[in-house]
Amino acid sequence: MRLDHPTREELIQNFDAELTSVRNGGGLRSETGLDMETDATLWAIARAYPKVSDELVVAAKEAFAGQLDGSNAGRRREDLARRIEEMRRIRDGS
Repeated sequence: MRLDHPTREELIQNFDAELTSVRNGGGLRSETGLDMETDATLWAIARAYPKVSDELVVAAKEAFAGQLDGSNAGRRREDLARRIEEMRRIRDGS
């Protein structure tokens, strides 16, 4: 079990290994440091095997780019803030 976050280089190595695995019919490992969005696209590739389309691979690479640049996390924060605000409005009867 890791106690720290993987480095950028470790994330890149992990993504490359996981993408290679699922493109060749393998599974995914846990504790890779990859976010939910990236994992979801890798699972889509695993489910599609052996008919893995270029579009699925591109989607995985785009999701991983979003992890690296922080845009995936930004969308999750915005979604969480929106949900919290909605719950407050419901609670307050607004």
